[in-house]
Amino acid sequence: MLARALCLSLLLEVVLYVAIATQLFDASPAAAAVAAVVGILALRALLVATSYAFSLAWHSPAPRLGMVHGLRMVLAEYAAFVLSFVLIFPVERWWMGADRLPAATAEAGRRRDPVLLVHGYGCSRAAWWWLRRRLEAAGWSVATLSLEPVYTSIEHYVDPLARRIDEVLAQTGAERLLLVGHSMGGLVARRYLQRFGNARVAKLVTLGTPHQGSRLACIGAGDNARQMRPHGAWLRALANPAPLLDTVVIYSPHDNFVMPQANLELPGASHRAIDGLGHLAMLYSPRVGRALLAALAADGRAAGSQR
Repeated sequence: MLARALCLSLLLEVVLYVAIATQLFDASPAAAAVAAVVGILALRALLVATSYAFSLAWHSPAPRLGMVHGLRMVLAEYAAFVLSFVLIFPVERWWMGADRLPAATAEAGRRRDPVLLVHGYGCSRAAWWWLRRRLEAAGWSVATLSLEPVYTSIEHYVDPLARRIDEVLAQTGAERLLLVGHSMGGLVARRYLQRFGNARVAKLVTLGTPHQGSRLACIGAGDNARQMRPHGAWLRALANPAPLLDTVVIYSPHDNFVMPQANLELPGASHRAIDGLGHLAMLYSPRVGRALLAALAADGRAAGSQR
């Protein structure tokens, strides 16, 4: 559903830019095509710049970044935005393919627990293209799912997640799995645990999850955005009880989607802070990849911070 919507919106955007270039500026077809590409890139640059303007206005205290480091962070976030919403998400089938899970065997219990990746707001399973490859290269069995429709209550995602957990455990023969959620995906995982308990989940790892909400959610679409507003009733209900199992929170104190960034923290969880990283760039960051692999392999002892 998201892929089709993004393809259609990109097509309409291209048509608009080409029409403006040809009708208002009498551009040649080649020049109009270049204008369309420039327009697509410029609009996304404006969106990323706007997100950082909000994050600076509503920021939490964080280690100060130098000009070069800060510029590198913004450019990496812009590249992640374009890569995700222009190149990968619209043609998800080209990039992802089916999950490669081992079939259940008599020796399944000797293997590592499988990992189930839960994407965030406005995304699909394609968000995990890079990190899934990183986890598989390290020997993990990795499953994904797409939460649809895109803009609905987080409550509507819990049952599909429960069904996917059952499918993964049945296919692999494992008794429990590890949940990894990016952004809103971490809240979906927590709501699953609140409703169904931790009998089927060994650990939860969240990446850039707005555990206490984000002020940027106030301009988001859908019930799920409204549920992620700070101090809202849904988040207050989610906070009781506290996490039921070993939970690791990986976040950036310079996140440009979750603000103030202190809202990324979750009482009772282990925290690993990674400086100088944007919200979408987490999905393509080698530093996040290393932190995630360490969190999945850890035995539950308290984690420190990675800078």
